[in-house]
Amino acid sequence: MVDAARARRLAERIKVLTASALDKVVKDPDLGFVTITDVRVTPDLASARIFYTVFGDKEQSEKTAGILERFRGRIRGEIGSQLGIRLTPTIEFLTDEVPESAAHMNDLLAQARARDAELAKLAKDAEFAAGENPYKEPKQSAEDE
Repeated sequence: MVDAARARRLAERIKVLTASALDKVVKDPDLGFVTITDVRVTPDLASARIFYTVFGDKEQSEKTAGILERFRGRIRGEIGSQLGIRLTPTIEFLTDEVPESAAHMNDLLAQARARDAELAKLAKDAEFAAGENPYKEPKQSAEDE
C-alpha cells in the first residue's frame, strides 16, 4: 500500500532531523556550511535521498561529501531514533545541482539581455539598404502630377 502523502511528510521530517543530526553527530571541523535543500523518500519508505548544497568552492564541497559519507550510518541512526517508525529508511547524500544550474541560467539570460540591447542600439541607427521605399515606383508622367 503506497501512501504518497505519508512519504512527503516523512521527507519533510527527515529534512529537519538531518539538519539537526549534522550539528549533533558530526563534529568534524572540515564540514562546510551545509544546507539540506530537499529530501525525497520512495513511496515504500525504504530509501531517502537527501539533497544538500555546500557554501564554498569545489574543494570544500568534496571534503564535505567525504565527511557526510563517512558519518552516514551515524546520521541514519540519529534520524531513526527520532522518527519513531518501524524501519528507518536508508539514506543517500546527493549534491544539489539546482543552484549552480540557476546561476548558469542567470548568466545566460544576462548575456542575452546584453545582446538584445546591442541589437536594439544598432537597429535604432540603421538605415534601409535601398532607401526609404525599396519598391520600384512607376515613372510618373508630367500629366499625372
